[in-house]
Amino acid sequence: MCRLLYVNSKHQFAIEDYLKKFALVARNSREFQGHGWGCAYQTETGWKFYHNVKPIWEDDLSKFGNTDRLIVHARSAFKDEGIVVENNMPFNDEKNIFIFNGELRGVKIKEDGRIGAEKIFNYIKRFDKGSIKGAISKGTEIINKKSNYVRAMNIIWADNEAAYVYAQFNEDADYFTMYKYQNKNTVAVCSEKFPDENDWLPIANNSLTEIPCY
Repeated sequence: MCRLLYVNSKHQFAIEDYLKKFALVARNSREFQGHGWGCAYQTETGWKFYHNVKPIWEDDLSKFGNTDRLIVHARSAFKDEGIVVENNMPFNDEKNIFIFNGELRGVKIKEDGRIGAEKIFNYIKRFDKGSIKGAISKGTEIINKKSNYVRAMNIIWADNEAAYVYAQFNEDADYFTMYKYQNKNTVAVCSEKFPDENDWLPIANNSLTEIPCY
């Protein structure tokens, strides 16, 4: 299953610094995370997006400059299928950015999308009545009811005001628990603690956390 990262800071930071640490997380994962990767980062003119079908640890991570918000996804394709760059996250529309890690079995919803994660993204947006946090809560509740089994459903969703972290798993806590790091200037969420960093705290299972932008 995939690896996720979100970073927001009061100050501009070098994107490369976080990508290198995240690349180590992906490369050293017990499940292969090399089916492509992607990122979104905020600039003065809006969000910029990058996707590549090669593993993140094989890419040039020095080309992205600085930002104050960053979202990154390293892909582990289900059954090693659909390995094309079009299936790499982040997925986005004009106001939402979405990354996903998990596995659902026997999902009985009808929605457009090339892969399951994109269908979840589009399905949750149905319930946006002015609160994307409310939409995530309602959408994931229905997806759970309409699935035979949810091994895990971890989501990081961002818009221009906040990020929303939905954490859920029913097995393998060591692998599916997400972690949060925060100091007075920076907040970060990742599928795993960064190597040799001990200040990351686990995010509670079955929780939806709003992280306002600095």
